[in-house]
Amino acid sequence: MREDKHMINFPHDFLWGTSTSGPQTEGRFAGDGKGDNLWDYWYQVEPHRFRFQEGPGLTSTFYENWEEDIELLVETGHTAFRTSIQWSRIFPEGRGEANPAGVAFYRQVFERIKSKGIHLMVNLYHFDLPFALQEQGDGWENKETVYAYRDYARFCFETYGDLVDQWITFNEPIVPVEFGYFYDAHYPHKVDAAAAVKVAYHTQLASSLAVQVCHEVDPNYRIGVVLNLTPAYPRSQHPADVKAARIAELFQAKSFLDPSVLGTYPSELIEILRERDLLPEVDPSDLELIKEHTVDFLGVNYYQPMRVSAPRYAPNPESPMLVEQFYEPYVMPGRKINPHRGWEIYEQGLYDIAQNIKENYGNIEWLLTENGMGVEGEEKFRQNGEIQDDYRIDFVKDHLRELHRAIQEGANCKGYLMWTFIDCWSWLNGYKNRYGLVELDLATQERRLKKSGHWFRELSQQNGFEE
Repeated sequence: MREDKHMINFPHDFLWGTSTSGPQTEGRFAGDGKGDNLWDYWYQVEPHRFRFQEGPGLTSTFYENWEEDIELLVETGHTAFRTSIQWSRIFPEGRGEANPAGVAFYRQVFERIKSKGIHLMVNLYHFDLPFALQEQGDGWENKETVYAYRDYARFCFETYGDLVDQWITFNEPIVPVEFGYFYDAHYPHKVDAAAAVKVAYHTQLASSLAVQVCHEVDPNYRIGVVLNLTPAYPRSQHPADVKAARIAELFQAKSFLDPSVLGTYPSELIEILRERDLLPEVDPSDLELIKEHTVDFLGVNYYQPMRVSAPRYAPNPESPMLVEQFYEPYVMPGRKINPHRGWEIYEQGLYDIAQNIKENYGNIEWLLTENGMGVEGEEKFRQNGEIQDDYRIDFVKDHLRELHRAIQEGANCKGYLMWTFIDCWSWLNGYKNRYGLVELDLATQERRLKKSGHWFRELSQQNGFEE
């Protein structure tokens, strides 16, 4: 006998949508007035470091096709949408004179999104520093960049505040720190721990200043930060593994989470940096500013768990300091994986994040701002002209079950946003892994809904799904 199906329902006014970013979707076209960001410049000088030499110039042509794309937001059942303003589209030099075409572009995009009744979340920074600020003063290593960002943020609050429901200061600020200053993976591709710490500190200060300015412009405006809060799971309960996991979480999550929500840095993290003479120059008034201007909410990105073990070897004393001195990635035998991406799938991680926020961070309001499944060669799943991405639907359902369980136990989560809406350009990987609810044909720029796009509309309309 077939068991009766039942609905997994989410709270009233729960938000359903997707996240994307300006640099990964807009493209760049002659006469648009946009200045170079780090990615634009890097592609010009080292295109060979980008997969198939797919650079940031074209991306998903949202700059040209935004009207059609916003109609697709409606068609896929969006009640919320998160995107970003490109700093260098507004201020080509990072400061000074604004680009009228850029200012007008975002105005018309945001007006159209709001006219469709969609809750709009706008991020001010998604890895895309104006290159002029890097060239003039080493980017985020220079405290002047902090104040340039503050002024840019104020301009955005004053210009678009009437249209934006929730502001975001930074998306995953640990990523530029790690990849740009530890691992030679993103421009300026340094390997310099002292620079990394300084960049992290200046980024946090910029975020706190944006919170301050946002509330100065209008005390009713709401502003948060988007972080990857994946728990660090130790390989075992051996004290060395447990310590490794604790330190991993200090670097990867708490380095931005604690000052953003609690207004203070973890003392253990400070001590680790002090022991290695890595503490940056700090003005006590800056620490007071960080303490006083905490975020109104959190955005949480979650894809895969972080599993770590104690390092197997003592560090080479001549080697530059890397976080592997404290912990190593651990590949758990028998793990469930996304075979297309190679990442572990661990749905309970989402529940554990919710519990951590509830128990240790005052149960601050939060949204899941990224979750998704990247697949290479998705065209092989095409049937009758449509990609049958049941694997993506199942992935989302499995994560939503854990999120629903957390909400039932008191988690203050207000929405679920997938990465992403339309297949988009991904930093060094171009279009290798597709994440979208909507397929993008790179040759023609045609947009086609995948099976998941139709399903997401049903999910949103029903405010849940049937088991």
